[in-house]
Amino acid sequence: MAGLVRTVGRRFFSAKATTGLTGMGVAKDPHLALRVLYTKTLAALEKLPKDAAYRRHTEGIINDRFELVKTVPDVTELEKKINCGQIEQVIIQAEGELSLARKMADWKAWEPLVSEPPEGQWKWP
Repeated sequence: MAGLVRTVGRRFFSAKATTGLTGMGVAKDPHLALRVLYTKTLAALEKLPKDAAYRRHTEGIINDRFELVKTVPDVTELEKKINCGQIEQVIIQAEGELSLARKMADWKAWEPLVSEPPEGQWKWP
């Protein structure tokens, strides 16, 4: 299902009428939404220790996607390059990641365990 695309200035806007997904409307300005979300997520990640695995891996993904958002004006092409569904789904994923990044700061998951796990807890038959 190819959507019509019209150019306004240097920005591309998808003229698709629907996402085809029940309950999920078409994003009005996905580039702006993702820029805001990725900026907030990176700020939240800065509150975590630099050596925390979650911070390292998430920063890598967010920075890669943020660069695509900045450099790929066509929404259809951006969806292909990110390769995680429609842009509206990517926005929902970004919202979830922002929420998780904030929770990780509260949880302090990088700190040592309060008590050692029972022997064999991490083994699978």
